[in-house]
Amino acid sequence: MEQPYSATRYLEKQEAARTRRSKWIVLGSIIGIIVIIGIGVGVGVGVSKSNSNKSVSGAASNSNSNSDNGSSTVQQTDPNDPSTFVKDPNLKHSFYGLAYTPEGSQLPSCGANIGQVIQDIQLMSQLTSRIRLYGADCNQSSLVLDAIQQTKVDMQVFLGIYNVPNDAGAAYTRQRDEIQTALQSFGANNVAGLTVGNEFMLNYLTDNGGGDDINSPIANAGAALLTPNITDARSMIAGMNLGKTIPVGTSDAGSYFNTLVMESIDYGMANVHPWFANVSIDAAAAWTADFFQNNNVVAAQALSNNPKMYIAETGWPTQSSDAGNANNGPSLASIPNLQIYLDTFVCQANTNGTGYFYFEYFDETWKDAQFGGVEGWWGLFTSDRKLKDGIQIPDCHID
Repeated sequence: MEQPYSATRYLEKQEAARTRRSKWIVLGSIIGIIVIIGIGVGVGVGVSKSNSNKSVSGAASNSNSNSDNGSSTVQQTDPNDPSTFVKDPNLKHSFYGLAYTPEGSQLPSCGANIGQVIQDIQLMSQLTSRIRLYGADCNQSSLVLDAIQQTKVDMQVFLGIYNVPNDAGAAYTRQRDEIQTALQSFGANNVAGLTVGNEFMLNYLTDNGGGDDINSPIANAGAALLTPNITDARSMIAGMNLGKTIPVGTSDAGSYFNTLVMESIDYGMANVHPWFANVSIDAAAAWTADFFQNNNVVAAQALSNNPKMYIAETGWPTQSSDAGNANNGPSLASIPNLQIYLDTFVCQANTNGTGYFYFEYFDETWKDAQFGGVEGWWGLFTSDRKLKDGIQIPDCHID
């Protein structure tokens, strides 16, 4: 029998595993700023504000999926037209959404390119009509919107700003301006929302000894840093006259939604990971649904603004780079267990009307190199964009 769920145990393990990654991203941002100042130019920026109507590749008709990556897992009937890609019968349009970070989107290196992002959109569009981004560094907002338009797929993207509590607003301002450029260049037709913050409150409380009380005075001090960014992002969008209203929200660990923050957002995205809660694979899907409903949906419904809640991340790792993290206690990180989670979560969540972003599209090698364990092994696809051997995508179509 599954052991009773412990919220404290879940939070402690999630903090330990995910805050390390957040701090590395923050460090990378700081290094990136230093590099930018030192050389006097933006790193990895391919769109000029004075040339906003052109593709980020500089030649929309020639930026096909093979051009920047040597070889492609996606075939096109016209090599110069990314919209002519051939669909893979093994892929099913069964996911509400996918969590996605373009390859090479970490400062200071910024290696993201339009060819690879086009491939990603071609593949992901066969699985979902929605993706979420985490940040805006390295031109990723423009790259994704450009790729969606070049491939002519039905895809909405939740853009992201990965702001941090301890840099006097530098990361927020930099990424806000990147998003403003992307919206000026490619419009808002494919934009479903703007997410300000990724585990901002989790990181603030961890760094400031706030414990588990998400509405403590310490937590409210963190909220006082985050909510002005949310307000500013909303004002920036309103001032652009985009012809549509873009909702503004935030994303955080499932139990780290402060009431003051919730009252300031249009939507919230909650990370809900049965792996980090030491839940067995057989109970994982039911646990995820129960946790999300009882900790996030109910809390949102109690507020006058009633922000829409999504699951920002949920999934199951397929391996670990070291033996010590090969299981979460009751269950292994493995492809068979990923298949069980897909089979028990995806279609049921669709039936229930749950908005979720499956974590994640593909394995990210930089996470494995930096953190080891299971961090780099959550993808449906391998890092070279091949569906993992043995995985069958559930067949329950969702628009």
